[in-house]
Amino acid sequence: MIRPLIALGCFCLMLSPASAQTPGAQINLNQQAVVTTSEGTFVLSFYPDKAPKHVELFLKVAAEGGYDGTLFHRAIKWGIIQGGDPFSQDPAKKILWGTGGLNKLPAELSDVKHVRGALSSVLLPGKPDSGGNQFFICNTPQAQLDGQFSAFGFVAEGIEVVDRISETPLDAAGAPIKPPAILKVTLRPAQPVPPPAFSQTPPEELKKYRATLETSLGNITLEFFPDLAPNHVRNFLRLAQAGFYDGTAFHRIVPDFVMQGGILSTRQPPLPEFRFRDLVRSLKPEFNETRHSKGMLSMARSEEPDSAETSFFVCLGDATSLDREYTAFGKVVEGMEILDKFQKVEVDGETPKERIELRRVVLIQKTQ
Repeated sequence: MIRPLIALGCFCLMLSPASAQTPGAQINLNQQAVVTTSEGTFVLSFYPDKAPKHVELFLKVAAEGGYDGTLFHRAIKWGIIQGGDPFSQDPAKKILWGTGGLNKLPAELSDVKHVRGALSSVLLPGKPDSGGNQFFICNTPQAQLDGQFSAFGFVAEGIEVVDRISETPLDAAGAPIKPPAILKVTLRPAQPVPPPAFSQTPPEELKKYRATLETSLGNITLEFFPDLAPNHVRNFLRLAQAGFYDGTAFHRIVPDFVMQGGILSTRQPPLPEFRFRDLVRSLKPEFNETRHSKGMLSMARSEEPDSAETSFFVCLGDATSLDREYTAFGKVVEGMEILDKFQKVEVDGETPKERIELRRVVLIQKTQ
């Protein structure tokens, strides 16, 4: 895991204490902020019991539109993203980016840790009471910041968008070449943190989903069996929606038996380890009476029945020896001719001699 050392707020210009101010009228602190950016949308929840002044100021600035049009002017890949400077709304003031909107708040240090998704306040060097509009979000744990910066919230939804912002290309000086923008921040009543995608989707709704596997040999469309294996269906849809399968390889082909893919270590570009922990879970088996015949989709596992995680296989022929030993959870409904192309792939043992890629998984939700 990457844990970069971070020295936030090392700016050339020091703002005068005369610019200090405090938040004005009281604002409802029991709200969330929906942050729409050029890279997608994420949602922030807050800790008003831990850092009420920081929460109040953030919500006040957001309500007044003060964050709209600002940029994430600093990023460390898979480390932190930093934004909220009002100067960043003006390209002509680029030399001042990172210096604006500070010296407004006293420190509110607490036991809140700088874990993945933590929202915290930017400070001027050596000035613990210089917090203000600017904030940073941790992509990975930054324990060295605990007790040094005022953490006041966390990413409740859309952490993958924060990751994407942190991956923005940087120039030689370490500044984003094209800084991601905050398009708009809207406030809504606070809501519980939602469970992982599809966790509460009932089987009758899961039935409406299909997935198209865009492979280097052609497209294959799948439908699912949520009545038989609802948690396996949810798992596949969740990983697909998050883009985890995009760029992986079919690493195993046994003619007239199976083609297997979905191992995340084959992904190009690779996913960082910390992202695996967001969604990858071991699955309890949901063995059923489905026959493993050509076109059936099933979940790969090791010797332990509850060891399935991400890898799946599609039967290329009669594989009834796997019945009731592996969880079948879908089948091919379009692209059976593409399975025949897999049959003809040259292999070394069971490994394709050339990379056969799963370029993308596209989810389709039928309206009827």
